[in-house]
Amino acid sequence: MQKRAVVTGAASGIGLATAKLLQQEGWHVIGLDRHAPETGVDDYVPVDLADIASIEAAIDALDGQIDALCNVAGLPPTAGAVPTMQVNFFGLRHLTERLLPKLADRASIVNVASLAGAGWPQAIDRAVRLISTGTLANAPAVLSAEGVTDENCYFVSKECVILWTLQSWNRWRDRGIRMNAVSPGPVMTPIHKDFLATLGERAEKDRERSERPAKPSEIAPAIVFLCREESRWIRATNLASDDGLFAAALQDEFGF
Repeated sequence: MQKRAVVTGAASGIGLATAKLLQQEGWHVIGLDRHAPETGVDDYVPVDLADIASIEAAIDALDGQIDALCNVAGLPPTAGAVPTMQVNFFGLRHLTERLLPKLADRASIVNVASLAGAGWPQAIDRAVRLISTGTLANAPAVLSAEGVTDENCYFVSKECVILWTLQSWNRWRDRGIRMNAVSPGPVMTPIHKDFLATLGERAEKDRERSERPAKPSEIAPAIVFLCREESRWIRATNLASDDGLFAAALQDEFGF
């Protein structure tokens, strides 16, 4: 039987590259995005991950068993703190949890996080509170209380994605459903310029250490690998796909 995958953010960037690679490997791909993908998907369902009603409508539109969920859609910090957190984490989580009844046993969930979220251990208390108390509906109040701003929202959103992935190591084991994350460094996507404009010194340092930003097609294989049955023993892992930039950051911190 042909396996079926849902890919959010399938209209461009890493989501599009992931959808195309899954198709090439024989998957039936359902793209979820605000914009209709021009290629790479077999079916399209519109969704706005910042809107609960839109997510619920998209879930209702999905028929049949789903073998993989690739949560790729994301906003840059230029979108502002509330939309960025809603799409990058609260909406991602809401979609995932509501989609669980339609996931097959032994399904794989892959969240696209980021090198920007690598500092989660230093911000763990805030991340735990946001995961515990934050929702799409109360995002403005919770983010204000936790000091999440336009300047740090992208980092915070990806910290939450990584920590939630790690927290879920045993959550759906009775059904064999597993969740992992992939953390790219800089990637040449339509929103890459937004990161350069807002991350400042951090973006400049990454640019000096890596020969170039990744192509979306260089990140997609890691995501697709985690969807495959052969990666079955990989669970609750955050896979760096960043040309060594996370290792460089650790070297800065620990001096090894």
